[in-house]
Amino acid sequence: MKIQKSAEDYLEAMLMLKEERGYIRSIDIAAKLGVTKPSVSYATKRLRENGYITTDPAGMIVLTESGLEIAERIYERHELITKLFVKIGVSPEQAREDACKIEHDLSEETFAAVRKRVESWV
Repeated sequence: MKIQKSAEDYLEAMLMLKEERGYIRSIDIAAKLGVTKPSVSYATKRLRENGYITTDPAGMIVLTESGLEIAERIYERHELITKLFVKIGVSPEQAREDACKIEHDLSEETFAAVRKRVESWV
């Protein structure tokens, strides 16, 4: 399941919006990611074509099973890496920013080691 980093970012943002608000709108995605509405339109078109999202009768964006799977995987990586960075003394804001930069590129092996270490702290 290899998709572009930008698509992963969009799916993660959609999951976060769904959890925060209970719905997903294009305008909210644009605000969350700091991108333009046309950029969101282009991205959502591609995500829809690839089967990662659909829309409900009210026009709200809905993650499909495969879209949700990717979003949850990236979000888990983001959260755990952020926790690791905060634990070693990085400010929460910087930790979130840096986690976002590397969450896509870690191998499964490295991420499993990070997960194991972070979970051992709890």
